[in-house]
Amino acid sequence: MSVTQEQPAAAAPQTDDLSWERVCLLSDLFPERGSAALLGDTQVALFRLPDDVVVATQQLDPFSGANVMSRGIVGTRAGVPTVAAPVYKQVYSLVTGECLDTAGYSPRPGREPRLVKYPVEVRDGVVHVAVQ
Repeated sequence: MSVTQEQPAAAAPQTDDLSWERVCLLSDLFPERGSAALLGDTQVALFRLPDDVVVATQQLDPFSGANVMSRGIVGTRAGVPTVAAPVYKQVYSLVTGECLDTAGYSPRPGREPRLVKYPVEVRDGVVHVAVQ
């Protein structure tokens, strides 16, 4: 069965010059857990939600500066899937990438308080992520 997932365009890379990369099998990802992948020079965090939707964000935590987002805690706020950063516990929407709770911290200099999202497609049980 082929499933294509549409991801919101907010904070996603430009659609020009995107390269779709095969990352893993959907069955390799555990529901409500994160996994990391290296696509060229880009580190991404993958999250499989309970409905088998897969979300890809940047792996870099904007507040700590560490590549740890895949180690975050997946949850929900008002029905919106979220991830809590493992270092300072900021909570991000997995729909938009927006930081919902800064936990009293500011992002590192030059960083925005949001996660970049990457387009994801699941084709015949294989997860593909588009990067520049």
